[in-house]
Amino acid sequence: MSEPVLPQKSSAFPLGWLLVLEASTTAGSVALIADGALVAMHPVAMGAGREDRLFPAVESLLKAADVVPHQLLGIVCGEGPGSFTSLRIAASLAKGLAHGASVPLFAVSSLLLAASDAGESLPAGRAVVHGDALRGERYVLDVMFDENGHVHAQSALRRMTLHELDEHVGSRPRLAVLSSPVPERESLVVTPWSSHLLRVARQAWTQAVPLDSWEPQYGRLAEAQVKWEASHGATLPSLGAS
Repeated sequence: MSEPVLPQKSSAFPLGWLLVLEASTTAGSVALIADGALVAMHPVAMGAGREDRLFPAVESLLKAADVVPHQLLGIVCGEGPGSFTSLRIAASLAKGLAHGASVPLFAVSSLLLAASDAGESLPAGRAVVHGDALRGERYVLDVMFDENGHVHAQSALRRMTLHELDEHVGSRPRLAVLSSPVPERESLVVTPWSSHLLRVARQAWTQAVPLDSWEPQYGRLAEAQVKWEASHGATLPSLGAS
């Protein structure tokens, strides 16, 4: 896993405090941004068998900055695709904080956050970022880096086999999230750090999502969801359902 390279201040950011949560992979994190500058980021190990460490990390981050949730301009949550359980934990926490503080919730593609990890290593131009979709497949997103180092989505999220990915990438840089079954083919291995929201084009995340109906992009029915629905004999309810 690469160490986070902290982005510099972004003049394209709205003024105010933003809390960012990301938990699509085992490399979770929470970040606090003020007026387009990173205040702090705390990495949070995610994964099966681990206790919920996101909420304590959020509490610690806000306390250190002497900020309470009501002072936030909004909360931004990585929407996946990725780990079903971790995404659901992050989304539930983000929704609860946004509701309790009466602030808007925004969602950002976790693949865009991951691609942004390559922002200082690649020139302006197009690239392809991909992450593990299980069952021998990859989640794939075409992206473009502009001359200011901001990353933009250039396609809808897709799922491909490794062979399909090879044909799709062509000569473009290829960015693998956390790891790759074929590391020799990758240009870079990237991590979706929450702090990299500073490098994501604003139009990719500044539309608030509805608290009562928004769900992360799980990508596919995860084993955890399949087991839950089988044991309960019902569809897994929305995080906004009472």
